[in-house]
Amino acid sequence: MASAAAAAVPSGRRSGVFRLAASQEGVLLLAIVLLLLAVGALNPRFVAHRNLDSILLGNAYIAIAAIGMSMVIIAGHIDISVGSLIGVLATISGSLAVAGVPVALSWLIPVLIGIAVTAAMGAVVAYLRIPSIVLTLGMMSVLQGGLISVTNGAWISNLPPGFQLGQLTPLGLPMPIWFMVLLTAAAGFWMRYSGTGRAFYAVGGNAEAAVLSGISPRLTTVIVFAVHGLFVGIAAVLFATQLSVIQSTVPANLALTIITASVVGGVSILGGSGTVLGSTLAAILIAGIGSALIFVDVSPYWFRAVQGALILITVLADLARRRRRGPGR
Repeated sequence: MASAAAAAVPSGRRSGVFRLAASQEGVLLLAIVLLLLAVGALNPRFVAHRNLDSILLGNAYIAIAAIGMSMVIIAGHIDISVGSLIGVLATISGSLAVAGVPVALSWLIPVLIGIAVTAAMGAVVAYLRIPSIVLTLGMMSVLQGGLISVTNGAWISNLPPGFQLGQLTPLGLPMPIWFMVLLTAAAGFWMRYSGTGRAFYAVGGNAEAAVLSGISPRLTTVIVFAVHGLFVGIAAVLFATQLSVIQSTVPANLALTIITASVVGGVSILGGSGTVLGSTLAAILIAGIGSALIFVDVSPYWFRAVQGALILITVLADLARRRRRGPGR
């Protein structure tokens, strides 16, 4: 029996490795490694420390925003306005700092505003039954138009010393990467083991069954949007503090990139399944692809085509998995 038990341990480990390799996270990790090897062979500068640091540092805030977006999609909703909200919150953060507000408050206030705005959107979706895609599409236009009307796209400069949170390097590692790693780990643990996190999956998977289990879809919707706002606020502050100036505009195609990271990361666009780790790995992969196109002399216009292809492939694969599992899965 001892020999049988000993043989079972390696077998269990092998099956665990196979499950990881077959998971969306495993596929994404393998894709990142293959991208590094293939493009690095063509152009060694792609795998230079400076470029890898730029890929991670410049896109950590996107991965953080994708964590909250993943939760919203898992719960059966979506937020098209996320890019516009990041632009607005980043502008608010910089404006407060220039106006003489203490640095800590200029970081905290945009986060609180982000939570309040998204929680209000969640309440409208939950209690007025307006589809989230319709509401957030309208909010996107409101936020974009309001930002340009108020600021005229001006640059915010003369930021006070100590404001650049995104430029700090505790223990030699840039602060945005610390945030990305720690928030991904914390959110993944919370989604897996907390009652609220499991409620997100339950509501997104089958709202009627969730009600029978004692879960309120309306309250859950408000909570998931509020939590999403927390991550959006943090992402906005990191975006605002990574450079010495802030442009008061909405970053181009930012919402599409964040949603792509969530969907390619394995979050089902139909709700009910996915992980935040997958969205973070997908954000890194997408950033790596964008950088790789430059290093192999391919037009950057192809990047949007690649994004679209990734979304289509991922959605079709998800639909195929659901059909194999049967109705209601």
